[in-house]
Amino acid sequence: MGKVLQKEAFGLAAKDNSGVLSPFRFTRRETGEKDVRFKVLFCGICHSDLHMVKNEWGMSTYPLVPGHEIVGVVTEVGAKVTKFKTGEKVGVGCLVSSCGSCDSCTEGMENYCPKSIQTYGFKYYDDTITYGGYSDHMVCDEGFIIRIPDNLPLDAAAPLLCAGITVYSPMKYHGLDKPGMHIGVVGLGGLGHVGVKFAKAMGTKVTVISTSERKRDEAINRLGADAFLVSRDPKQIKDAMGTMDGIIDTVSATHSLLPLLGLLKHKGKLVMVGAPEKPLELPVMPLIFERKMVMGSMIGGIKETQEMIDMAGKHNITADIELISADYVNTAMERLEKADVRYRFVIDVANTLKPNPNL
Repeated sequence: MGKVLQKEAFGLAAKDNSGVLSPFRFTRRETGEKDVRFKVLFCGICHSDLHMVKNEWGMSTYPLVPGHEIVGVVTEVGAKVTKFKTGEKVGVGCLVSSCGSCDSCTEGMENYCPKSIQTYGFKYYDDTITYGGYSDHMVCDEGFIIRIPDNLPLDAAAPLLCAGITVYSPMKYHGLDKPGMHIGVVGLGGLGHVGVKFAKAMGTKVTVISTSERKRDEAINRLGADAFLVSRDPKQIKDAMGTMDGIIDTVSATHSLLPLLGLLKHKGKLVMVGAPEKPLELPVMPLIFERKMVMGSMIGGIKETQEMIDMAGKHNITADIELISADYVNTAMERLEKADVRYRFVIDVANTLKPNPNL
């Protein structure tokens, strides 16, 4: 690789772990022969952006330009690019590269490649640090570019490149996508609400599991869930025990797994896609006596991500978003920390991110 960074870019960056983002000028590499360059139109704000900005996972490198739910329009392609052309709608999710030769890569699961390079905050092949989509343009190898269906609005499609694939991948991989199956979705936030939409599009019966009655109407009457369970209500949990084929747990707060395991049928699967900061207690007896399984899942490979976005196009699945200006990002981060969003903030990059002449 070893490409020289040559084109000036502008974005928002965290300079330290204070949680504040500010204007930042930097450079991106010149368009290589297999690269696609695109103008960023919109970028979603993922909860992991908040963790990374504050270095809550202990892996952040500053300055850090977040954003891995990035969509826009192609402005330039390299000489050997075959999949894309200028003017097309494209996106980049959580990955910009992988080794291409390990078992994970050859199986189309680049997200599990030990040498995968994430969209921001990771060292690239030329020893530079990758910068994300809170910026005016992106450049990426065509193998990690996703084509966005023409019928999907770009702003509401952007979060699917993280939230969408995060829930879609485990449903497909673990066979929880069969019509007539009963699927539980724990938590009705950025991940959970698109989980409900994909599960319904797959033809499954969907039950939303939440800690209070507050979101019952939203889950059933607006998102189309078939049922709603309050996880803190022992009677509701008891009545639903042993009825679910699988559960997608999107909650990132500390919570008990025992009631969720009780909801599963024999051989049922509990898939963790939320990322609690503290370890959860794992009850072993339900796993032993009823062969229930607990596993984790993280986004998906590039082929699978394209399949997900194509399915979204076919069924008109988008995220429910609050479109914000670039100068509102710090306030949005504060609100996100309080779960005060329904359900995903998306930055109107093209219209509101303006270069600062004083930088």
